[in-house]
Amino acid sequence: MAAPGRSLASPRLGRLTRRTQDEEPEQLERCELCSEAIDAEHRHLLDLETRQLLCACRACSILFDRPDVATARHRLVPARRLRLEDFDLDDLRWERMRLPVDMAFFFHNSAAGRVMAFYPSPMGATESRLEIGAWSELEDANPVLAGMQPDVEALLVDRSRANRRQWLVPIEDCYRLVAVIRTSWRGFSGGKEVWLEIERFFEELEARARPEGKTTAAQAAEGS
Repeated sequence: MAAPGRSLASPRLGRLTRRTQDEEPEQLERCELCSEAIDAEHRHLLDLETRQLLCACRACSILFDRPDVATARHRLVPARRLRLEDFDLDDLRWERMRLPVDMAFFFHNSAAGRVMAFYPSPMGATESRLEIGAWSELEDANPVLAGMQPDVEALLVDRSRANRRQWLVPIEDCYRLVAVIRTSWRGFSGGKEVWLEIERFFEELEARARPEGKTTAAQAAEGS
C-alpha cells in the first residue's frame, strides 16, 4: 500500500462489515434521528459536516427524500447501484489520475467545492490529490458521471489484479469496502484473507448492481 495521506472520516466499521452466520445477533439497531427500531437492511443519511453515516428508519428516509425538508447538514444516501459498461477509462487516462493504488473512489464534496479521490487502505480511506483536468476529461468521456449526486454517490473503480471494472454506487458502499480492508488486513502485505473479503464484497456489489452503458442506454431509448 502507498504511504497514507489525509484520511476520510468513516462510520462505525462494525456496522458495515459483513456478519458471519455463527455470530450472535447484534443489539437491536435504532434510527439515529427518532430512535425507532429498524431492520438490518435500512437506509442511511450522510452528515455533510462530519461525513458520518446515520442509520435511518423508513419514515425518516421518506421524510428526507423530500426536497422541501432537505437540510443543509443531512442528505439521504441513494440506493441505486450501476455497473458502468462501455466506460472510457484506459490505462493512460488512469495514469493521469496519479493514484498510488489500483482501487479508488471519487465523489463531489460540496464543502470543498471539488471532486475528491480516496483509496481504501489499512489506515482507512486516504485522500489522493486529484488533478481537476484529469477528472474533467473523464467526465466528458463518460456522461453518466454528470448525474452522480454530490456527497452521497461515488464512482468506484477496481483495477487491481488485472480487473477493469467500475460502478456508480452509494457512498456507503465505499465506506463498507474501507471497513472490509481495515478489519481483514494482516501483516505488511494484507494476507490472503483480505483479498478473499475484497472479492466477496465485489461479488455482492455485482449481484445488486444493474448494468448501465451506451448499449443499455440505447436499448432503453428504443423501448421508451
